[in-house]
Parts: sequence; C-alpha cells; structure tokens
Amino acid sequence: MPKLKTKSSAKKRFSLTARGKVRFNSAGLSHMLRRRSQKMKRTNRGTQIMAASDAKVVKRYFLPNA
Repeated sequence: MPKLKTKSSAKKRFSLTARGKVRFNSAGLSHMLRRRSQKMKRTNRGTQIMAASDAKVVKRYFLPNA
C-alpha cells in the first residue's frame, strides 16, 4: 500500500502542539473589518485550539504523518 500524503492545504492552515492538539488561525480578520465589533476582532487575534471532534478528522485525513 502506498504511503499517505499530507494535504498541502492542511500543512499551511494547521499545526500541532506538543501534546498533539490542532492549532489554527481564526477566521474573520482579513477584510470588511469596519462592520465587525472591536470585541470580535480582539478575540479572533492569534491562534486557537480546535475542538476535539474536529481535530480528530483533521489529524486522520489531512495530517496523517504529523
């Protein structure tokens, strides 16, 4: 059976922490920022840890070798 390849798009969007949790950049900060509240812009800054149920899918199908 051939080796599993990591999805190139997933390499750019997700990273794993030392404990194996999936880290991602939060959405909604690229354009049309006038209409978003200051609180939303502040909380979406930086990276977030993905929920466990979603992280299981990402690790299995998109990051098999990570």
